[in-house]
Amino acid sequence: MAADYAYALVQVAHNVGAVAVVGSPAAAGLWMREQRTVPVVLAWFTASGWMIQIFSGIGFGLTSYLSRGELPEVTGVALFALYLKIGCATTGLALAGFYLLAPLWRREQTQHGLWPSLFFAGIAALSGAAFLRWLG
Repeated sequence: MAADYAYALVQVAHNVGAVAVVGSPAAAGLWMREQRTVPVVLAWFTASGWMIQIFSGIGFGLTSYLSRGELPEVTGVALFALYLKIGCATTGLALAGFYLLAPLWRREQTQHGLWPSLFFAGIAALSGAAFLRWLG
């Protein structure tokens, strides 16, 4: 029973991260229709969302290990989905970090490729989550 509550709390954090990794780049895309550059706060939300995704993903494994004494066995399509999520999280965090740390990434030309890339990384990670959850 305690493990179920732990999983639920980790899932809440994971869901908050999911909103940030898809919602912030979507908002940036809408913002760019009216303005030339995107507010830096959206990059902070995106980077924070990816950090939440990473740590809550680790939290799922840790909860399994502490409650069952082993990590879940993940094979086949679910394993591919896990690798996809890890790749998306790494890429998303790196892109958002570059935007925050390197002013060159804040140029208008760069933003037209950056924000759609961040949006689709979020969509890919969320799609992979479905396969990981139900086939893992």
